[in-house]
Amino acid sequence: MNWQPETICVQGSYRPKSGEARVLPIVQSTTFYYDDPDVMADLFDLKSDGPFYTRLGNPTSSQFEGKINLLEGGVGALAVSSGQSASLFAILNICQSGDHVLASGKLYGGTFNLFNVSLRRLGIEFSFIDPDADLNTIMAEARPNTRLIFAETLANPVLSVLDFEKFSAAAEQLGVPLMIDNTLATPCLCRPIDHGAHIIIHSATKYIDGHATSVGGVLIDSGLFDWTKGHYPELTEPDDSYHGLRFTEAFGPAAFIARARACLLRDYGCTPSPFNSFLFHLGLETLHLRMERHSTNALKLAEFLNDHPAVDWVRYPGLPGDPAYVLAKKYLPNGQSGILSFGIKGGAAAGRDLARHLELVASVIHLGDLRTSILHPASTTHRQLTETQQIECGISPEMIRVSTGLEHIDDIINDFDKALRSV
Repeated sequence: MNWQPETICVQGSYRPKSGEARVLPIVQSTTFYYDDPDVMADLFDLKSDGPFYTRLGNPTSSQFEGKINLLEGGVGALAVSSGQSASLFAILNICQSGDHVLASGKLYGGTFNLFNVSLRRLGIEFSFIDPDADLNTIMAEARPNTRLIFAETLANPVLSVLDFEKFSAAAEQLGVPLMIDNTLATPCLCRPIDHGAHIIIHSATKYIDGHATSVGGVLIDSGLFDWTKGHYPELTEPDDSYHGLRFTEAFGPAAFIARARACLLRDYGCTPSPFNSFLFHLGLETLHLRMERHSTNALKLAEFLNDHPAVDWVRYPGLPGDPAYVLAKKYLPNGQSGILSFGIKGGAAAGRDLARHLELVASVIHLGDLRTSILHPASTTHRQLTETQQIECGISPEMIRVSTGLEHIDDIINDFDKALRSV
């Protein structure tokens, strides 16, 4: 299937047969009927593929997985119940107590807490590195037990753009996979696999859904990392729960995603509902159009804020002069997504006051849907971090994050202008 991304968004994955529903159906069933017990046995032993219990897979979820996999260019995908679950599974699938991860220091606050607190309690160590550091500095943070490198395409909410060339070089030298959270860019603006990434994750709650209706996540396996050349016993050694099966032997390039489903989804749950998968699949149908409009609206809003007397600074990768502008043009040439951040004069107090004067734009704990919204990260998504950790993550007290929606740009700008003049 050699279709362009726009066509994959509309018609990828689900291809009905004659007489079947033209639109992807919601298969709202926990279990599936088979008339031959041997068929069921093969399903449980991973010798054949097919649905038998929705905790491990569902036909509606499978079609969502198939479409996002096509868009990202992988060999397989796994839908899960949240973006946090996707981050969790990505790490636990190849890391155990005593292992080490190199992670960008500029991450979504929830991801940072997951890594720095919860996974540390399980014995997995993390080193947080400045993504702007040079290659030698990044390599100096590696350890003999480093198992992967983790970063975001577009850092939330500081909006730095990852230098894929540098990070993929580091991963190659260390012989570890590069894992990328591609939530803010989406495959319509950037395909990390094309730039050396091996595992992709998304919070499907954001742009994939696009309407603020459903919580979910997804992992995509590029199939390009050779797990047999590193220390990844989870994939290369016999698995006792599957009669000694070795995932690299049984599934080849798709070993990572096969184990994530067969072991982690089986044992930890984190299963998406079929209805949410239906909505994510529906969201993908218009993703290409929405990301184009999100990007153009965000750039126009950034230009307006950049010239406003009540604003100290603006960060948007598509804005000429932005620190990430050169990397954005290299890795996101067709748009830089709908998220921007700015610093309002008057600090945190002025930021909280701004929210009270906005009428069209809402203050919500969300981003990536069709409605424009703002957030004060220091007091919300990054609240659990110390002031020092917030600064290290690029979160200043006066920062306001904007998720630019699909309304008419004049209405968005007018709402900000009136509110800024009232603060």
